[in-house]
Amino acid sequence: MSRTPLRLELMAASRRLEEAGVGSPRFDADELAAHLLGVSRGRLGLHPLVGDEWVEQYHALVARRAAREPLQHILGTAVLGATTVQVGPGVFVPRPETESLLEWALAAVADTPEPLVVDLCAGSGAIALAIAQARPDARVVAVERAAGALAWARRNMELHEAAGGTPVDLRGGDIGDERLLEDLEGRVDLVTANPPYVPDGTVVDPEVGEFDPAEAVFSGADGLDTIRRLVPVIAGLLTVGGTAAVEHDDTQGESAPALFAARRVFGEVTDHTDLTGRARFLTLRRVALTPRR
Repeated sequence: MSRTPLRLELMAASRRLEEAGVGSPRFDADELAAHLLGVSRGRLGLHPLVGDEWVEQYHALVARRAAREPLQHILGTAVLGATTVQVGPGVFVPRPETESLLEWALAAVADTPEPLVVDLCAGSGAIALAIAQARPDARVVAVERAAGALAWARRNMELHEAAGGTPVDLRGGDIGDERLLEDLEGRVDLVTANPPYVPDGTVVDPEVGEFDPAEAVFSGADGLDTIRRLVPVIAGLLTVGGTAAVEHDDTQGESAPALFAARRVFGEVTDHTDLTGRARFLTLRRVALTPRR
């Protein structure tokens, strides 16, 4: 059996992925190699040579990625904060851009003992689980409507709990169903949401358009349909002084915050950029006693 230098395989894979239009070709090439070797990306240097069978398997993975299948689908997992969740067909893949929202959310309740947190449009459960892992004293409730995403979230919650994590209360249903969260009205310290927010008809990357569920991506002509529905829900959930963080499209840095700023129950409505410097999520604080619906 012949042996091939791993670095040559990585270089060739990176070139192929770049030619296919993948946005992070070298990173993805390294991640696929690390996955196949069963090591972290930082330990690839400990495997200078690879055999023929490995090379064949690696080429097959690279071909899948070159066809724009999401890296996370190939790996079977996605990472948010210190949390790893399982993902695949039927659920939106968490993106690195959401790291900024997660960091803000954790800082917002850093001084709140045993905070009550609600994650709306939970998808795979990544945000809810990342908060639960970082704050085991928190009570975390996650809400998801889509059956496919709900199945993935349930699986991830079970794995989290089996590993000794604090259980997350996963509720299946629509955010507009008042019965779903009526026991939490006016009591919540933090609400997070990564809703669908892309305007209908927007041209998106193949990883999104061909693999993410459309209902988790698109939301009306201006992309704000679901965010509009979140406004009264968040107003009803938050306790006075409670905070919320809602992700939005990078074209909605003014329009999304304006929906919340128009409600007198909210103050400190602020927009934030993500790791790439693009407008990405808004935050607010509940300041009035009575929501105006």
